[in-house]
Amino acid sequence: MSLIGTLVGYVLTVFVVVLVVRMVLDWTRLAATGPAWLGQVRRISHRATEPVLAPVRRVLPPIRAGGVGFDVAFTVVFVAALVVRSLAFAL
Repeated sequence: MSLIGTLVGYVLTVFVVVLVVRMVLDWTRLAATGPAWLGQVRRISHRATEPVLAPVRRVLPPIRAGGVGFDVAFTVVFVAALVVRSLAFAL
């Protein structure tokens, strides 16, 4: 296993964890009613993931189904990060 592949794999692992944190906080809306540190975690997770999600979201806008929106960009980035992470660790 190469050092670069391992480092990229670990960076992508952290990115996937931050994506999961963002997803959970967005779904539960705990940051709005919870303690102040939780709001800070939500802001950090958005700041860390939005530079990757925004360009993909411009190409793949959310799919609307009534009053619900499904963020296709989030799913694409999440799956792509998992695939690239697996490839990086396999190097």
